[in-house]
Amino acid sequence: MDKIKILVVDDHEVVRLGLTSLFAQYPQFTVVGEAGSGAEALAKTGRLSPDVVIMDIRMPGEDGIEVCRELVEKFPGVQVVMLTSYDDQDLIMEAIMAGAKGYILKQVGNEELVRAVEVVVRGESVLDPVITKRLLERMRSRPETEEASELSTLTRQEKKVLALVAEGKTNREIARAIYLSEKTVRNYVSNILSKLNLSNRAEAAVYAVRHKRLLEG
Repeated sequence: MDKIKILVVDDHEVVRLGLTSLFAQYPQFTVVGEAGSGAEALAKTGRLSPDVVIMDIRMPGEDGIEVCRELVEKFPGVQVVMLTSYDDQDLIMEAIMAGAKGYILKQVGNEELVRAVEVVVRGESVLDPVITKRLLERMRSRPETEEASELSTLTRQEKKVLALVAEGKTNREIARAIYLSEKTVRNYVSNILSKLNLSNRAEAAVYAVRHKRLLEG
C-alpha cells in the first residue's frame, strides 16, 4: 500500500519539526516536504504532489484561507488540513468554504491528529472535537420542534445540498455532484442558512448530521 504523502506548512520551524517527527513514527505516512510560507507551500505542492497539506491558518503577511483556496483550485487531488490555535467560528466557516477538509486545534493529541489525516485522505471531513462540541451545544439550545419546522421549509434540492454540505463538500464539488453551476449552489447555501436561522456553513453541517433521518425522508 502506498504511503500517505504529507506536506507540512508553518512559519515556525519548531512546529514543522514536531509534526515531521510525529508522522515519522507511523509507517503509513511519509513527510515529503516542509514549507514556511504560503508561496512555498504552493510551489512545493506542485513539485512534490502530496496527498495532504497540513497548514497553519495564519502566517505573517499571508492569508492561510486564500492559500488554501489556491491549493484546492490548482491541485484538486490534495486535501488541506488547517492546524491552528484559533477556534473562531468565522474562520472555521471561511476555511471550509475555501475547501479545507479538516480544521484541527494545535492542542489536539497526536493520535487524534493522525486519525484526522487518515479521515481526510478517505475524502471525508473532520472538525476538532472541541469545535464540534461547541457547535453542538449551540445547536442543542434550540428546540427540536422549532428545528423540524424550519427543516420543512427547505425544498428537496435544498435538502440535497444541505446533505452534501454535511459531507464536507465545497460548493464546487456540490455543483459537480448535482449538475448545477457553482453560483447556483452558493445561492442554495445562502437560502438554507437563512431558512434555518444558521450563522455559517459549519453550523449547517452539524444541523444536517442531527437531522439526517429527516433529510433522507
